[in-house]
Amino acid sequence: MAASDGRLEGGLHVEVAFALPDRQRIVALTVAEGTTVRQAVAQAELAKHFPEVAPETFERADLGIFGKPVRDPDTQLLREGDRVEVYRPLTIDPKAARAERARTKR
Repeated sequence: MAASDGRLEGGLHVEVAFALPDRQRIVALTVAEGTTVRQAVAQAELAKHFPEVAPETFERADLGIFGKPVRDPDTQLLREGDRVEVYRPLTIDPKAARAERARTKR
C-alpha cells in the first residue's frame, strides 16, 4: 500500500548512488521487500539525472553495496538501509595506466 507521499508503507529504505568525476547523485528510494539490487538501479532512473551517460551504462554496470561488489545483482535482494553503488566502466586498463605513470616519472 502506498503512503500519502507515494512511498511504500513497510518497504525498504535504500539509496542508489552514481558519480561522474565532476558530480554525483544519491537517489533515496523506498522499495518493496524482494527487490533486487539491479531492480533498485532501474527504479532510481539514473539516466534522467545523467542524460550525457548512455542508458545502457546503468543497465549493465557493475554494482556494489557499501563498496563491496555484488556478484549477482539480478538475484541479490536488498536489505533495509543498503546503499547501492553503480560503478562506471574503466576507460583505461589499470595496468596500462600504471605503466604510463611509471614511464613519465623517469
